[in-house]
Amino acid sequence: MIVEIRTYRLKAGERDEFVRVMLEESVPLLRSSGIRVVSAGGSLGDQDEDAFLIRAFGSLAEHEEQEAAFYRSDPWVTGPREAIVSRIESSHNVLIELSEDQVDALEGIPH
Repeated sequence: MIVEIRTYRLKAGERDEFVRVMLEESVPLLRSSGIRVVSAGGSLGDQDEDAFLIRAFGSLAEHEEQEAAFYRSDPWVTGPREAIVSRIESSHNVLIELSEDQVDALEGIPH
């Protein structure tokens, strides 16, 4: 499986609301569009402006197709998009390949 680890550096004071919108609005929307969300939330420790999103896909092609379709979709564009994007200072993505068992284990990460 292809796993995308996305990290966010958020604007000062925005993490709590960013994480709330991500968990209550964005993650359910991602899942309803068929994207497997493995884990999401705020960073532990002293990084008050950091958050993460981990998603899994069957292949690189599936990643590209599902991501492109999701970010063009009306529910995203007219839904939580602005509340998410407006709070991000920067983001970084890493794609790695893991087994299904490894992805299942990651789903146990608390957020």
